[in-house]
Amino acid sequence: MKETINVNIGSQAFTLDKDAYERLANYFADVRSRLADSDTETMDDIEVRFAEIFNESRPSSLMVVTLRIVEQAIARMGRPDDFGPARQNATCNNANNANVNDGDASLRRIRRSRTNRSIAGICGGLGAYFGIDPTLLRLITLLLILFGGLSIWIYVILWIIIPEETAPVINNLKNR
Repeated sequence: MKETINVNIGSQAFTLDKDAYERLANYFADVRSRLADSDTETMDDIEVRFAEIFNESRPSSLMVVTLRIVEQAIARMGRPDDFGPARQNATCNNANNANVNDGDASLRRIRRSRTNRSIAGICGGLGAYFGIDPTLLRLITLLLILFGGLSIWIYVILWIIIPEETAPVINNLKNR
C-alpha cells in the first residue's frame, strides 16, 4: 500500500504516489532554480505540459500518477540542465532552505494525518510520530473504547487539540 498525495498541476487536480510527488517536486525545484525569478510564465507552461502528459498517460482520471508515469513525463520534457545553468543565488537559497527543513525535521510534532485517516487522523498521526502501524493503534483504541479503558471523549479532545498536518504544496510561490 502506498501513500498518495492530491496536488494541482497546471490548474488540474491529480493524485500522485508519494515517491512520484517527491520526484516531481524535486524536478520542478531544479527547473525553477534555472529560470529567472521573473519568469513565472515558463514554469506555468511546464506545469501545464506535465498535466497534459499525465492526462495522456492515464486511461482514467481516477487513476493515480505513479513514479513510472512521472519518469516518462520527465524524459519527454527533458533534463533540468536543458533549461540552462543553475543560478548561483538559487543554489544558495535551496541549500539554505534544505538546512532550515533539516532543522525542522529534528523538531517532531504530533499532527493529525491528512492521508492516513479513518475518522480524524489521530491514529495515523500518532502512528507516524511513534513509528507504529496506524492500523494497530486503531485496533487498540477501539478495544480500549469498547472495554472502558479509554473514553470516547479523550479521542474527541485529541481531535480538537492536535492540529492537522499541513497540506503538501507542489508550487511554492515564495520561490517564484
